[in-house]
Amino acid sequence: MRILMIAPEPFFEPRGTPFSEYHRIRALLELGHTVDLVTYPFGKDVSMPGLRVFRCLRPPLMHEIGIGPSWKKIPLDLALLATACRRAMTDKYDAVHSHEEGSFFGVVLAGLLGLPHLYDMHSSLPQQLTNFAYSKSRLLTSAFGHMERFVIRRSRVVIVICPQLEEVVRGIDTAVPSVLIENAPGSGDAPTAGSGARIRASLGLAPHDPLVLYTGTFEAYQGLDLLFASMRHVLASRPDARLVLAGGRPEQIEAARRQAADGGIGAATVFAGQRPAEEIPAYLDAADVLVSPRSLGTNTPLKIYQYLRSGRPIVATRLLTHTQVLTDDVSFLTEATPGGFGAGILAAIADPDRARAVGARARHLAETKYSYEAYLARTRQACVHLFGDRAPEMAGGVA
Repeated sequence: MRILMIAPEPFFEPRGTPFSEYHRIRALLELGHTVDLVTYPFGKDVSMPGLRVFRCLRPPLMHEIGIGPSWKKIPLDLALLATACRRAMTDKYDAVHSHEEGSFFGVVLAGLLGLPHLYDMHSSLPQQLTNFAYSKSRLLTSAFGHMERFVIRRSRVVIVICPQLEEVVRGIDTAVPSVLIENAPGSGDAPTAGSGARIRASLGLAPHDPLVLYTGTFEAYQGLDLLFASMRHVLASRPDARLVLAGGRPEQIEAARRQAADGGIGAATVFAGQRPAEEIPAYLDAADVLVSPRSLGTNTPLKIYQYLRSGRPIVATRLLTHTQVLTDDVSFLTEATPGGFGAGILAAIADPDRARAVGARARHLAETKYSYEAYLARTRQACVHLFGDRAPEMAGGVA
């Protein structure tokens, strides 16, 4: 089938939703479909047989777009809509597949063309306003809520990335099928044993210093303030521990560096900056403990799936954002307090045997429940919902 996909993100950039889009496209191509992707004018070019990329026009004076809601997205999304309409008038498609807020006009375009629509729901858009501290306006939140309900009710099928979003879909319309496809493949590769020695040497860390690693963005909802406060408790018992953070934009790193210094942990904190995706596995191999201190939101952090594959002990807050995937068997779940999170890190450092056992169970979970084969099977299931009576023909060709 020929799919017109609308993705209001820079594609490709090494961050959450573009990673998810990349692997969604990869799976669709493996199932025998072709994809025309309409996306922003930013990002690294990607070449895959069966994929064509069409970039919208770049608004004047705009050279990049950040993560989360932004008024800058309005002219970009209007340009994206224009490009999507041109593609719809130029070629014949069998379905429209749209991501995030691209679904607002994707579902209308599909209706005008008489095509089925697949909504790829990476988050609840009204909730994003809170997670990114973008706006407290009830009117804006209500408007996003109305648009979300409009899109879900007019979609043939909705792909969701975590169980909580399944509940959102069911709460809006139980007649619309949802398919849960976790972002496990998009999270990155597992580490190669021994590769972390080079990372420790480059960071000036001794081979046996307890290394606590955080990877990801520095957005407010990630909980770095909790992590920094927790490290004060860790260092009181283990002054040899070191916190390494891989991620963050330059201005965010400078602010975080000041925060760490003000909190008394500056000397024990290393900011590695944003690293290429292919370097992250070596950082995981260098670590003794992996942390996810997220304090807001309900979506499962993309990094959790790569953390699981690493076989290293994970310390995470006992909140829905983590507990949809993590349990006490495969991680050290803690209260979202400095004392509680710090105690979890210390527990993972102090008992290496337990930490190794927890890490081994985490790796087993990743290799079974979150394998690429499971990802591909669920993508096929979504296509069956999307194409209806035409699906058996497609499925038979890839079985």
